[in-house]
Order: sequence, then C-alpha cells, then structure tokens
Amino acid sequence: MSETQHKLRPKSKAAEARLEILAIAAGMMRQVGYSDMSLRDLAAEVGMKAGSLYYHFPSKDALAVEVMKVGVEVVQNAVRSELTEYSDADAQTRLIVAMRTHLETLLSESDFSSAHIRCYPFVPETVRAELAEVRRAYDRDWNELIGAFLDVPPEDIRVRHLRHALLGALNWSLEWFDPKRDSVIDYIASLERLITK
Repeated sequence: MSETQHKLRPKSKAAEARLEILAIAAGMMRQVGYSDMSLRDLAAEVGMKAGSLYYHFPSKDALAVEVMKVGVEVVQNAVRSELTEYSDADAQTRLIVAMRTHLETLLSESDFSSAHIRCYPFVPETVRAELAEVRRAYDRDWNELIGAFLDVPPEDIRVRHLRHALLGALNWSLEWFDPKRDSVIDYIASLERLITK
C-alpha cells in the first residue's frame, strides 16, 4: 500500500472501494491522460460494472477532481509536515527542505501527483475551477517560503517568477528522473546552486 493509500485508509467497504477506484484512476490518468481514460476500462480494472462507479463518483469530472486534489494535498502535507522540524531554520534551509520534500513525495506518490501535473492543462474548465483553491493554498505556502528567502513580500512579482521556475523544475522531473541513475539530493543541490550565491 502506498503512503497516499495508507493516509487515506478507509473505514468501510464502500470507502475501501472508493479508494481503490481513486488509485486505479490515478494510474490510468497518469498513463493515458484525462480524455482517454475510459470509465468502462476503469470499472473493468476495479472489477465492477461501469454503472457501479456512479455510486462512488457522480461523473468522470468529479473523479478527476478527487484524484487531482489528492495529488496536490499529499505533496503539500508532506512539505508542511517536514517543515515543522525546521521551524527555527533560516529561510534558505527551509526553502531547500521544501524543495527536497516536494521532489521526494512527487517521485514516491507519482500516480496521484503525476495525474495532476500531466492532466491539468487538458481537463475541462469546470474541473480546473474545482482545483483552484487547493492549488492556490499550495502556491501560498511557496510564496511565503520564497518571499522569506528573497526577503521580499510574498506578493512581489519575483516570488511568483521563482515559484514557477522551481516548481516547474521539480515537477518536470517526473518525465526524466531515474532513481537508478539520478539522486534527489544531487538534483536539489544543483537547483540550490542556481538560486544561491
């Protein structure tokens, strides 16, 4: 069971089935994207009739929203949790810790997070609207970290620019990172050299 599934451990058979649907849907969205994910294929993977999916999720869009929300929240929660251990650290250390934790969690929980990153540009506007607040909440966390690092207010335009640059570099690792060849620590060290003097 993955860390995401463990954190969402169900308390009933219905909740257990719902979690299984989410996990398989995340894998399918990661592999084939939102548009090509068939609810019929998903139901077959889960071992139920397609119509039974609607007992758990009223629509494909609702299912996508839930998968993609988990993709953000699991990374955000990991970063927030790790940063509690560094509450007295300087701004640079806290930013580097957040970068490392984001990347480690992204790579270990890649189905949910990858589904979000890969599918977000292609989901309907209504799905993006449902995801707006969870994305803004995580952006605010990074704005605070980067603002402290740059010693500027979180709303400074430079904060937004650096947030996009850092998260883009971290999220893109899903496309090329190979744990047999690449090291999280080495990659974070390389990014750190780009942002520090």
